Amino acid sequence: MKDLRKYFLAIIPNSSFFDQVEGLKESIKQDFGSKYALKSPAHVTVKMPFSYSEKNEGKLKGLLGNFIEKHQQFTLRIHGVDCFGKRVIFLKVDAPTTLFELQAGLKIFCQRELHLMPELSDRNYHPHMTVAFKDLKPSSFEGIYRKVKEEKLDFYSNVLEIWLLKKEEGCWVKNHSFLLLK
Repeated sequence: MKDLRKYFLAIIPNSSFFDQVEGLKESIKQDFGSKYALKSPAHVTVKMPFSYSEKNEGKLKGLLGNFIEKHQQFTLRIHGVDCFGKRVIFLKVDAPTTLFELQAGLKIFCQRELHLMPELSDRNYHPHMTVAFKDLKPSSFEGIYRKVKEEKLDFYSNVLEIWLLKKEEGCWVKNHSFLLLK
């Protein structure tokens, strides 16, 4: 019997900014019908989705906790809008070197300790906060892009924790948080 589940690691902003981004995603759904971004909470991915045995989830949390707790807290700024072609619209992230070092270390850790194969996105890490993708229609692209730009969202905060998210019934939910070193 297969017990593999999907997980990923992410930074989830504080509740005030989180609510603003979720409100924007909901507005995009209402105005343009693009709703796929609502399947996950507003976040900046640190480790792309991977499959892992659900029966070993406790072990996964222990290993990740031991790795993440050795990394320093850092400051993150999210502002402005950009895109990957006409496929993805996202908020830009000014990421400190600390985040890139954490992600690079995590890539090696996941290979060695969790026996995960590196993804293309692990090699070409580009931190961002997606607000529309997958069901983004080419005819809606300019309107959504303009809407996101007009919001002028701006977030500046210390990142104190990294979240493990788990796919449950087609949506990503918070599963466990790991505190970073002060």
